[in-house]
Amino acid sequence: MKADFKMNHFSSTRLFPDATNLRPNHISQLVKEKYPSEIRRKSAWHISPNIFLSFQYAWTGICYTFATQRNFRIHTAMTFIAIGISGFLKVNSVSMAIITLTCALVLILELLNTALESIVDLTVGQSYHELAKVAKDCAAGSVLISAFAALLVAFFIIIPPIIDTNFNS
Repeated sequence: MKADFKMNHFSSTRLFPDATNLRPNHISQLVKEKYPSEIRRKSAWHISPNIFLSFQYAWTGICYTFATQRNFRIHTAMTFIAIGISGFLKVNSVSMAIITLTCALVLILELLNTALESIVDLTVGQSYHELAKVAKDCAAGSVLISAFAALLVAFFIIIPPIIDTNFNS
């Protein structure tokens, strides 16, 4: 199934395509199909001359990760759920900040994991290399540890108000 992801400078017709059939060897073709030349930088090593373009490049990376990485979509949904439950339970602002930061850490590490996997795939291509496996596994492990830490933080912050609400009613 061909992904349908066209973006111009200001809008997109379908921001997050179905990415179920994507494989690592199709990534460069996917980027060429999804991102028109005005979005892709010909000289990626240049510093963006415009802060708005810098934000656009960052947003493009987030959209790419959301479209191609199932775990990023799961972590994004869990972030909205955790923040929504915290707001519903009226947790204090410090606790809300802690939940937001731990969820953001998971998303940040997932973005870095995707970037590292892309670099490793670019470097080794279709061949297997033990160090490439180590790099990918370590990056995935960092996401896993941060996700467990976020679950513990959510447990310690969200569960007590739920218990108080149920037993004090």
